[in-house]
Amino acid sequence: MHKVNLKEAQNQLAELIEEAAKGKEVIIFRNDGTSFKIIPVKKEKPIPKFGSAKGLIEMSDDFDEPLEDFQEYAP
Repeated sequence: MHKVNLKEAQNQLAELIEEAAKGKEVIIFRNDGTSFKIIPVKKEKPIPKFGSAKGLIEMSDDFDEPLEDFQEYAP
């Protein structure tokens, strides 16, 4: 755990954020006794965008044709 007062934290904010990102607990405290913890926020999963794969997938012309290996199972 890394404790630092507010004035020091103002000068070291980038370093403190990096420590928190690596999993170290970082506490910032003020002179009035109030303290704050820096914690990383989980990234949100991106929402798929409709049509974003357009043009990336190709199907052969005979895609719908019956397969020779399965002729005996066909009606």
